[in-house]
Amino acid sequence: MALKAVHVSDVPNLDQVPENASLSLYSTRLSKGLEFNRAASFRIPKFLVIGHRGHGMNVLQSSDSRMKAIKENSILSFNSAAKFPIDLIEFDVQVTKDDCPVIFHDDVILSEENGTVFEKRVTELCLAEFLSYGPQRDSGKEGRCLLRKTRDGRIVKWNVETDDSLCTLEDAFQKVEPSLGFNIELKFDDNIVYRQDHLIHVLQVILQVVSEFAKDRPIIFSSFQPDAAQLVRKLQNNYPVFFLTNGGTELYYDVRRNSLEEAIKVCLEGGLQGIVSEIKGVFRNPGAVPKIKESKLSLLTYGKLNNVPEPVYMQHLMGIDGVIVDFVQEISLAVGDMIKPAMSVTAEDSLRERKGETESKSKLQFSQQELSFLLKLIPELIQH
Repeated sequence: MALKAVHVSDVPNLDQVPENASLSLYSTRLSKGLEFNRAASFRIPKFLVIGHRGHGMNVLQSSDSRMKAIKENSILSFNSAAKFPIDLIEFDVQVTKDDCPVIFHDDVILSEENGTVFEKRVTELCLAEFLSYGPQRDSGKEGRCLLRKTRDGRIVKWNVETDDSLCTLEDAFQKVEPSLGFNIELKFDDNIVYRQDHLIHVLQVILQVVSEFAKDRPIIFSSFQPDAAQLVRKLQNNYPVFFLTNGGTELYYDVRRNSLEEAIKVCLEGGLQGIVSEIKGVFRNPGAVPKIKESKLSLLTYGKLNNVPEPVYMQHLMGIDGVIVDFVQEISLAVGDMIKPAMSVTAEDSLRERKGETESKSKLQFSQQELSFLLKLIPELIQH
């Protein structure tokens, strides 16, 4: 029911986060645990590489075969991503009509029967019907045809080189490499204004599965829905919560979604730990990065530019904490080549720094290689 949402501060009967609350993430993939408490801000100890919808999102109309290699948001995609030196995978979670958290990006499922294309909202399906689309786990079963609408409005078959069945959040916890962290995006329809009690119910259903199956797996929650992001922070204090934003590259009726400055406000009001922004929004407003850092918030990014090594390296230089990428193999290897050597400090460097002999960090100088990266990046940035 599309009723006006109540502000998160008015939520009744929610457990308040105690003053000594702490959040922690640990993975053998991370050099250190990620820790947060009220006295010391949540801190990401290394530059993170996060696989978008696992091994990468599907763009069925793309001429790049990598965008159609493995079915997105599937167990196969998640474990394929785990083969590379990444830290987390990002995926989208919705809740079915019978209260089961499932992993699927689009708001609706498109299919075809007797030559007629129809669509059904994921949240209006029961689990059994949701799982009936696409390849089936039982070899003797044939799933319903799965279609997808492209950005230009065409409806095409969801054909990828290596397909896989749809899955639940529980499946992911049970079947994905345990050292791989999860960035769980709490997915809601941009065109619906949700009642507060509905948001709470959905989030509690998801949190129940996380509580039961997460074990020691690193987890970050994120959402474009500002009330949902603030609510999940109130409902639990074990895992950090990030607010997703387009950073002003697209405009929405809810002004909280329309700029990085508004995103900072959402985080500070709700006690969130960070922002995930479309990278073009950051590059068009680089002055927001120090504001985010001054607010003791972490910053991750997503977007097409994150599939290019040079923009990724520039983000490292800017102090951004990590990137969500589609080309996990290429970018994870590029990060290893470009960033890790730059982060290493010799004993001599440490001694000079202690003696105050190093130049002020504010006098950032770019090498010829870094200037070359900038020049390659500029044409990308001026495109809309």
